Amino acid sequence: MLLFLNSLAHLLVDGVCAATVFGPVRDAADLTTLVLLYNTLAFSTQCLVGLAADRLRKHGVSAAAAMALVAAGFLLPLPPLARICLVGVGNSLFHVAGGAMTLERSGGKAGPLGVFVAPGAVGLTLGTLWPLLGTAFSILLICCAVAVMPLARAAAVSAAPERGEKPDVGLAIPLLLTLAVAVRAVGGSAVSFPWKTGAAMALAVTACVFAGKTAGGFLCDRLGAGKTALISIVPAAVLIAFCSAWAVPSMAGQLLLNLTMPVTLWLMYRAMPDSPGFAFGLAASALWPGTIAGQLMHLTGPLLWLCVIVSFVFGLGAILRSGKILTRKGYLLSC
Repeated sequence: MLLFLNSLAHLLVDGVCAATVFGPVRDAADLTTLVLLYNTLAFSTQCLVGLAADRLRKHGVSAAAAMALVAAGFLLPLPPLARICLVGVGNSLFHVAGGAMTLERSGGKAGPLGVFVAPGAVGLTLGTLWPLLGTAFSILLICCAVAVMPLARAAAVSAAPERGEKPDVGLAIPLLLTLAVAVRAVGGSAVSFPWKTGAAMALAVTACVFAGKTAGGFLCDRLGAGKTALISIVPAAVLIAFCSAWAVPSMAGQLLLNLTMPVTLWLMYRAMPDSPGFAFGLAASALWPGTIAGQLMHLTGPLLWLCVIVSFVFGLGAILRSGKILTRKGYLLSC
């Protein structure tokens, strides 16, 4: 029940944040600056928030507070800057708290992580396309905030959060995976999709992203991190690099690429089982700088293909290497 609630709240949080940017903040004169500020607060602060969350160990309270901040950012009659700060900070805090709760009670599995991260894409698309949904989403989010604390307390009493033996891998795996997230974001963001216009296509892409993230965790549990990465990243690189002009192969590439998101987060956590908040937040913090770098590139033809292929292959190598290190040291049964 707690996983379902956090997953629903993830959809609502991202939906309200998008509705705030494309609703009450949309007509602000400095909209571009505000969007940059929002993304920086929402993503790049998650590693710092994760460090604090791991010290406090009050994930249920933190998640509820985050939901309240996001709802307030949309509902209250505030100036645009204040709205952006509330939803940005709330988004960062919720992702870390909700992600930490999911990781701690995952039983060492990646499946629950995929279930938690996937709905965010749905909320983001719905809030962007229909900002008026922000009011209903905010009310539902407040209800989730009220419900999450007793559920989190009950879960803590019935089953202690998972704690694993601290792997003796140093900073190698966290640094490698963090760099891989940033590099892969560069390649993924450098590509443009001319067919991606209108609500129908946006929803279709969102469905592929949702399916990929959801399935990725369960595939990782069944096949292992390495095999899941191999069957997803290699064809995804080809489809996204060479078929971006066509909708169907591009969407297939998005589905395949998103299979690896919960895999990367899960490996990060396996390397730092005592720091679930930091493990979750570290990967997210690397996503935004990589995305910005990719969007600033104006590559075409062979240079674009090379950028995508190299960035995706680097991500594949990081997953394979991380899994091999953890397996060799006995912290994974197999990669």
